[in-house]
Amino acid sequence: MNATAGMHMARSRTWWRWLVIAVAVVVVDQAVKHVVVVTLTAGEVRPYTSFFSLVLAYNSGAAFSFLAGAQGWQRWFFVAIAAGAGVLLVYLLRRGGSRWYCCGLALILGGALGNLYDRLVIGEVVDFLLFHYGSWAWPAFNVADSAITCGAFALIVDSFASRHAKGGA
Repeated sequence: MNATAGMHMARSRTWWRWLVIAVAVVVVDQAVKHVVVVTLTAGEVRPYTSFFSLVLAYNSGAAFSFLAGAQGWQRWFFVAIAAGAGVLLVYLLRRGGSRWYCCGLALILGGALGNLYDRLVIGEVVDFLLFHYGSWAWPAFNVADSAITCGAFALIVDSFASRHAKGGA
C-alpha cells in the first residue's frame, strides 16, 4: 500500500470527527438564536455600536430574503435543498480530503442543519446580526449563515492550495 492510499484510509476511518464541528455549529447557532428570541421582540433593534445591532428578524426565504414573499411553498423547497445538501456533504466528508476541505464541508453542513432546524420547527429562519452604516444595512444573518460563509471560504482556500500543490498556476 502506498502512502497516499494509507492517508486516505486513515481519513476515511476518522471522517466522523468532522461531524463534531458541524454539531458544534448547530448547538451554538441554536443556543444563540434561543437567547435572542427570548430577549428581543420581533423587529426590535438593539444598537451596540455605530455599525452593529442585534435585531430579531424571521426570514422565510433564503439568503438576502430570496423568495421570502412567496406563498409558503418555499419553506419545503428550502427544507429539501438543505436535506439534500446535508446528505451530499456527509458523503463528501466520508470521502475525505485536506483539512481545509473537510473543515469547509463541516462548517457548511453545520450551518445548513442549523437553518434547516429553524425551518422545520418554526417555519422560518431566525436572523439577528445586523451590520449597518448610516442609512445602509446589510441583511440580518445568523451564526449558521456565518458558518456557511466561512466554510465556503475554506473551500476556496483549499482549491488554491490544491492547485498550488499540484504545480498549477
